[in-house]
Amino acid sequence: MKRFDLVVIGAGPGGYVAAIRGAQLGMRVAVVERDRPGGVCVNWGCIPSKAILQCAGLYQEMKGAQAYGISCQGLSVDFAEVIRRSRKVAERMSRGVAYLFRKNNIELFAGNATISSPTIVRAGAEDLEAGRILVATGTAVRGLPGIEPDGKSVITSDDALAGETLPRSVIVLGGGAVGVEFAYIYRTFGAEVTVVEMMDQLLPRVDKEVAGELAKSFRKQGIRVMTSAAAKGLDRGKGTLSVSAGGAQEALSAEKILVAVGRKPLTEGLGLEACGVELDRGFIKVDQSFCTACPTVYAIGDVIGGMLLAHEASAEGVAAVEMMAGHATARPDPDRIPACIYCRPEVATIGLSEEEAQRRGIPVKVSKFPFTALGRAVASGHTEGFVKMVAEERYGEVIGCHIIGHGAPDLISEISLARTVEATFREIGKTVHPHPTLPEAIREAALMLGGEAIDI
Repeated sequence: MKRFDLVVIGAGPGGYVAAIRGAQLGMRVAVVERDRPGGVCVNWGCIPSKAILQCAGLYQEMKGAQAYGISCQGLSVDFAEVIRRSRKVAERMSRGVAYLFRKNNIELFAGNATISSPTIVRAGAEDLEAGRILVATGTAVRGLPGIEPDGKSVITSDDALAGETLPRSVIVLGGGAVGVEFAYIYRTFGAEVTVVEMMDQLLPRVDKEVAGELAKSFRKQGIRVMTSAAAKGLDRGKGTLSVSAGGAQEALSAEKILVAVGRKPLTEGLGLEACGVELDRGFIKVDQSFCTACPTVYAIGDVIGGMLLAHEASAEGVAAVEMMAGHATARPDPDRIPACIYCRPEVATIGLSEEEAQRRGIPVKVSKFPFTALGRAVASGHTEGFVKMVAEERYGEVIGCHIIGHGAPDLISEISLARTVEATFREIGKTVHPHPTLPEAIREAALMLGGEAIDI
């Protein structure tokens, strides 16, 4: 039986990063993965979906090229090739993770993992002895009762990422990150799209003004947005979905129904209960050091709940392993973790929204700087959106920022750093930003909080 200091179950963005950090700290590390290195994010989530979104964005730009004095004749889309390209990108990234395992002397075991004791992990037919076990199995798509995916007329995001035929019409159930990204993809490539969201806004966890701006943009793009709407049942014979909204019932029909209503933790069959590991609605319960009720078993990433973000899982993986090694490492603060959505207009958010600050009783100052007043945005033709900044009133610390518009996921990193160093809006406002650039919108939003904005 091979012995390891650390056995990681799952090679997604939490697991593989934790494994590499463990190896850097001198641990002998093994990883058990039932699919391909990189997990859902690399193979069936973040990476392939962004490859498709890049194609959709390029196509949208080319359709509007005449506004820039450029003529595109005979523009068309080979949707199958779009999907094939995304698969090639995913495969390349997966091979990259496998290379990093070899580089760091991490042994990769293919197959299902079972924790047979607090120090033994069965990987396929082989038993591995572990000083510590780290569970990073992530989540899987969740269905709706009565609207179960069949891979044909009712599909999941996994199906969408593999389907090489563009549907003529799509109903997207769920207006979260996955739902709005696929709504944008399908609409941009020419499908009729309806988004059905149970809550009163798209992106329910996002600042209300940002969500409202996205809904307005989607409607301009020809996407039907139904909020405060609930799917009541599917008549597979007629191909109609019954939806209740505003006290009225409506039968919707489409070639495909994409179910994007959330994800469920992958904990079944791991043998956790036998080791005394406690679960909450399937998610693993951990303490501040990511340790479960079993002192040798740890867990990170989507499988413990939280924001369900790849970079959150990576940060937790590093923190967990460093704490195992005795480092004085703090658990990542959810209020300092950015979240990004890659439809167009793009969305990025970090920290507290204005509404959340009010709920917590924190007095705040709020500013909103529009991209219409930004030179680089006007020059590039991407004037849709704004930067909304939230600062604590007494000391001016920036406690939240919410961006909708071109480049939002890249812009948010400045505020992520600001949150880490507890920067004030005055410090951001006094920081010289290059001109003309999109990050100037961050500076102007900060200056607005002090009544010193220049360009508005």
